[in-house]
Amino acid sequence: MRLGDLQTPALVADRQGFDANVATMAARWPGAALRPHVKAFKSTALAAELVAAGHHAFCAATVREVLGMAAAGLGADLLLANEVPDPARLAPLGELVRTGAARVTVAVDGPETIAAAAAAGLREVFVDVNVGMPRCGCAPDRAGALATAAQQAGLTVRGTMGYEGHVVGIVDRDERAAGAGTAMRLLADAHAAVQAAGGGAICTGGGTGTWDCNEHVTELQAGSFTLMDTHYEAAGVGFAPAMHLETTVVSRHPEGGWAAADGGLKALGMDHGDP
Repeated sequence: MRLGDLQTPALVADRQGFDANVATMAARWPGAALRPHVKAFKSTALAAELVAAGHHAFCAATVREVLGMAAAGLGADLLLANEVPDPARLAPLGELVRTGAARVTVAVDGPETIAAAAAAGLREVFVDVNVGMPRCGCAPDRAGALATAAQQAGLTVRGTMGYEGHVVGIVDRDERAAGAGTAMRLLADAHAAVQAAGGGAICTGGGTGTWDCNEHVTELQAGSFTLMDTHYEAAGVGFAPAMHLETTVVSRHPEGGWAAADGGLKALGMDHGDP
């Protein structure tokens, strides 16, 4: 099939660019050191390519993403990196664990998410720590106590996680690295407390924006590097765009100097500006 044969609008991945980006990332974060985040590309076919490149553990943002990965036979080690305080919503993941269909770990940041994970039949968690981005995560000085609480609830604490999302888009590399260092030192201190409380050795976090300057995590949760976006491209993080939207010109008006294509607001996100 040629590009011109596609029904448009169609997202098109550049295989050569994708492979180059994966190779660049693997040079610094090989094998188990990289836990790709599937929210960035939402494709089990691309996830399978990452498995072929030696990366067998993945992050997901939603329960549906975890279920999709498991259904595709990619459930060797899946992390739901967003908190879910409702055991009913987590129940399908508990069923994956119960049947051995997938290994599923979830993030917890308080008593509610710990209780939900235990009630849903999950067995493994990471303690999520707020390292400066006001979103999810416990206060760093609460991480050890939460690790203890999770274990008392019958859960295995695999380690600690945190995301320095408030600094990943800083264009100046030195400033970005300094911000990441400040955030990750908070995570490192919290991780020490989690380990002292009996938690595991994994310290997971970071992302595409800090892939070349994060010195504290044992595994990197990067995903956008695979296909890239304009946000990270503007920050100059070192990967090439590997995806475009193929459209068809549906109406031409040379007298007015404009044309219309079938790739409007329904096909393109505008959160990073005009395409």
